[in-house]
Amino acid sequence: MAGFSRFGAACKRLEEKYLNGTCVTERSAFEFRDSVEFVITVPDTTIGAVMEVVSDDTGEVKRFPLGRHGERFSVVIPMTAICDGEGHGLYYYKYRIFTDMGYFDFLHRDDFSQCWGASSSKRGDFQLLVYQKRDKLPTWLYGGIFYQVFPDRFFSAGKNPVKENAILCKDAEKFPDLMRVKTNNDKNNLFYGGDLQGVAAKLDYLASLGVSCLYLNPIFESNSNHKYNTADYSRIDEMLGGEEAFKTLLAEAKKRGMAVILDGVFNHTGSDSIYFNKNGNYPCVGAMQSEKSRYSKWFTFFHYPDSYESWWGIDTLPRVRSDEASYREFLFGERGIVRKYTRMGIDGWRLDVADELSDAFLSELSAAVLEENPHAVVIGEVWEDATTKVSYGIRKKYFHGGELDAVMNYPMQKAIIKYLTNGDHRYFARTLESIYGNYPPEMANALMNLLGTHDTERILTMLGDTEVAKLPYEKRAGYRMPPAARAKAVKRLRLAVAIQMSIPGVPSIYYGDEAGLEGYKDPFCRLPYPWGKEDTAILDFYRAITKARREEKIFADGTVSFVYADADILCYERRRRGEMVVVLINRGHDIYEFHADCKGKDLVSGAESREFMLGAESFIWIKLPDGVDYNVFVTIQKNKIK
Repeated sequence: MAGFSRFGAACKRLEEKYLNGTCVTERSAFEFRDSVEFVITVPDTTIGAVMEVVSDDTGEVKRFPLGRHGERFSVVIPMTAICDGEGHGLYYYKYRIFTDMGYFDFLHRDDFSQCWGASSSKRGDFQLLVYQKRDKLPTWLYGGIFYQVFPDRFFSAGKNPVKENAILCKDAEKFPDLMRVKTNNDKNNLFYGGDLQGVAAKLDYLASLGVSCLYLNPIFESNSNHKYNTADYSRIDEMLGGEEAFKTLLAEAKKRGMAVILDGVFNHTGSDSIYFNKNGNYPCVGAMQSEKSRYSKWFTFFHYPDSYESWWGIDTLPRVRSDEASYREFLFGERGIVRKYTRMGIDGWRLDVADELSDAFLSELSAAVLEENPHAVVIGEVWEDATTKVSYGIRKKYFHGGELDAVMNYPMQKAIIKYLTNGDHRYFARTLESIYGNYPPEMANALMNLLGTHDTERILTMLGDTEVAKLPYEKRAGYRMPPAARAKAVKRLRLAVAIQMSIPGVPSIYYGDEAGLEGYKDPFCRLPYPWGKEDTAILDFYRAITKARREEKIFADGTVSFVYADADILCYERRRRGEMVVVLINRGHDIYEFHADCKGKDLVSGAESREFMLGAESFIWIKLPDGVDYNVFVTIQKNKIK
């Protein structure tokens, strides 16, 4: 690629959309009170045009004639005319163009080119989401930074009781050796001793990273280290410090302006719990001990008591019937669990396996949370596009209004990894344009933009080109990349973080990623934080880039437009109130020069100039007035990256 210019790179759109006079062509989601103007550029022979809108729910088709305005046809449609009394819904549409020779359909292909042609599709190729905006948006989250803490593996500062049958290891150097024994991991009873007191003790460290919101993996009573098998929702696990330690953490976080959200695991409980009590460890009568138990209606037994429904067939995780009235009262009632912790001072919930919870359940949960804290946030674990997600044969309505405020942005993570490791720019552009077009802007600004979590390989490992399938289980725990592979992974990590920190949403740092931790998928991605042995170069980079992000308001709620992408270079813009930030990512070996019509500022280095060098495997964030033209061209061409 010799180069490109801002306006020269723009692809002509055959369809445009306008909201209150502002061009919003990239958007496909509108509030039900909006009136949107749809404009199309048509062939000269066009004598008429109709927009056909199909309801995803009912299949009902509505037709809206377009009027001619010179070379273009347009129509202004109130969203209420599309969704009628529902106030929300998912729709698909297309344009039917009539000429003297017949009719043609306006197509929107997967590669985002737009064209005319015949179509056999019964529904439209363009997506349209009509949603209801919540009264008070969680704007405190916009522009912030999440930090995900797996409590047992972060830092130990308390003197807490140790559970019976727990294997305790406080030596991080020996920890991988214990993880080599598969039975230890199968039982999930291998503990490092991290606790809530330890999280509180490291809040100033988190503040140095610009963290604005802590996301804690489960902290309720449980016999496991991960605590996704809840034993008692009403109690904070004593091994983590109990309720007093949690209240102290909340208070200390508030002093530093940090919010705290909890992991809500409401689709299943633990078999070793007061609710199921399979092991008989609790004095109450659990569902497995008697069909007359107060909890028996919560679970589905195929053949009592031996056969029951569980999450993904794991018998230690009996699945709860989320439609059971007594269970919902337990969670959402006046004295319910969700209200209890929201009243205690948390700022929201991350919902585990949200796709297995019904729309009605999510609506009731969200209502309970917002009644207690109108500014709280509810985030769902969803791995796909949340606007089109189908679970158990049902299209989910996460973003229609009243359910979720955001989801975990796994599609973004996958797109970044595919681009940086394979140069797959088409997948990157297709994925991100789809996400940020399909999602309501309020939800897009609150997305949990992650590079790794407790459920994935460490981001550094994923960027290192190591084939995990070739390593036997016992070697994965202690495996570390050779120096050359790690050096390549670190360069890619810098680019991944540059994208993560500049794309719409709230970047989420998984504990230890900023310190250079490696690790394969669960449980090897859950090694203890390496206090005193951090990769200081990576840590310094994180501090510099998070500082640049939090000082620039464009990253909080600015729009995004993709300008150019190929296998080596990526360019997109964030715009807000007459200003823009140009993000340039160079994953290749060539060296480029950026030239603008006026002086700009590199937000990371602070340098100001009309010209900037974009080195091999590097990035720049340049702030400029909106409307300014710029161009990017190769100055030194080297071998392509492999």
